[in-house]
Amino acid sequence: MKDESYLPVRPMSAEEQVILEEKKKKLRAQYGENRKITDDHYDKQLAVKCINGTFVGKKTDGVITYKGIPFVGKQPVGEYRWKAPVDIASDDGVYEAYYNAKSAYQMLDINENASLFYQGEDCLYLDIWTAGNGGASADAKAAHPAPASALAHPCASKPVIVWIHGGGYVLGGTVDPMYDFTNFVKENPDVICVSVPYRLGVFGFLHLSHLPDGGDYPDSHNMGIMDQIMGLKWVHENIAAFGGDPERVTVFGESSGGGSVSLLPLVPGSHKYINRVIADSGSPCLTRTTEQSIKCTGELLDELDCKTVADLQNISIQDLLAADIKRNLAQVTPEKDGKWLPVDPYEAYANGAAKDIEILQGCNKDESNYYLHTFGGVEPAVAFLDTVIKRKMAEMTEKERAKVESFCNDVEGEDYEHTIRVIDHLWYTAPLIRLSENQAKSGGKCYTWLFAVESSLPLVKSAHSIELTTLLNNTEITELTGRKFDETFGKTMRRMWVQFAKTGNPSLTADISPDGKDHEWPLYDTENKQLMVFEEFNIHPEKESDRKLVDWDRTYFLTKYYC
Repeated sequence: MKDESYLPVRPMSAEEQVILEEKKKKLRAQYGENRKITDDHYDKQLAVKCINGTFVGKKTDGVITYKGIPFVGKQPVGEYRWKAPVDIASDDGVYEAYYNAKSAYQMLDINENASLFYQGEDCLYLDIWTAGNGGASADAKAAHPAPASALAHPCASKPVIVWIHGGGYVLGGTVDPMYDFTNFVKENPDVICVSVPYRLGVFGFLHLSHLPDGGDYPDSHNMGIMDQIMGLKWVHENIAAFGGDPERVTVFGESSGGGSVSLLPLVPGSHKYINRVIADSGSPCLTRTTEQSIKCTGELLDELDCKTVADLQNISIQDLLAADIKRNLAQVTPEKDGKWLPVDPYEAYANGAAKDIEILQGCNKDESNYYLHTFGGVEPAVAFLDTVIKRKMAEMTEKERAKVESFCNDVEGEDYEHTIRVIDHLWYTAPLIRLSENQAKSGGKCYTWLFAVESSLPLVKSAHSIELTTLLNNTEITELTGRKFDETFGKTMRRMWVQFAKTGNPSLTADISPDGKDHEWPLYDTENKQLMVFEEFNIHPEKESDRKLVDWDRTYFLTKYYC
């Protein structure tokens, strides 16, 4: 496989460069290409017939994995770049499903393993994990007549968890070892897990329809979201063949993946594919208006000396990526275009757009400490975050700016603390509470959490994404945690997530809880505002007023500015 070299998202030290190359080498050693099987020499017990082919997986330690299944009819290359995903077509062929597909094009980032894998625009392939000992019920098979599978299905159908990765809408991918659900499914064989990728950055979220030749690209600004919907459509139509229940699909994402799953219920027609949502450290806040999207496109065109889509098509991948990153992270996001996404997602929730969907959502106690660790130190992290704050402050009224300044003046600790605490409220805690409030106001169900376990590494504390290795049961990965968290704590948390996927309620009774305790998780309501707090040896509910996740006067209003 050709090694196309892309620039890193930030300058790195010599030591970091060595680590990056080692990680890249290890990850790329796993690469392989799934091939069509033209003879009868394959394991029929691991073959599943879907609409677009029969796919043969691999079984390891009781878990069957299917990697690299296409969920589109045409990959978004050549004439399909910046165009809507093409639906699958019927196919009687038999194909290997042994290897991860390439990651979507992105810059290299030492903290995003998928960016170190081979990359390409031909990236829309999903992965599935199942214990293989359950099957679809007769009703599910009748309602969703996917072609019969070679797998035996003696049991009731299983709930399905569909994972959407994070990475700020510009990074990430399904190949990241942290997102491997083998251990999760081995521990929880009563669910099936699916991982769906999507186009990133300028390939997934670039507004083009206003350009002279942009008429053929009416939705290019939301390709990433449309890819996710197409992945969910494939799951809806085919998962019964794997033993999954297409009527019990939970979309689960973290960071921009959490943002994605908070937006997906607002896409017209999406409720056919989604029953429940788990939004981890993500919300609708990272979205743009059409005007902001057009402005970003203009900056990109200026940077590349282009005027048309045709001009952009002639720019190299590396130059497109470099120009995209140069324009600043956190600006390439889904667009609130009034077609695929509402102009005001929070108000859409308040008006009941998702009141029939159960939501489990939360964030971490010290989210923005993540940037101190991953941006190469305090100084570059604060420089980046201050840019974000200044951009938002410029949009505020004088009275609102005074409120933020007053909030900063009251923040205790090191000089950088006021910057990262404002970002906490802007990107994480205020959006979390506003979405909880609005879902509750609409009559919908929302369970809210705060993760408070801390890393053993300097500065990290309970930072963004620190919970993932515990939640996904890949606890041997300790780059951010510095240690393994308590095993029983992790099992209990994972069981709550599975219980939510199964029933719509994450509460556990003592007889099914790994720690042997009752955990009654209260619904969020506008009066008591209760959330579940995850401390390593004390999982318990608290009122928001006890934790003070938001400053109702000085930071809650930040949600109206999105990002």
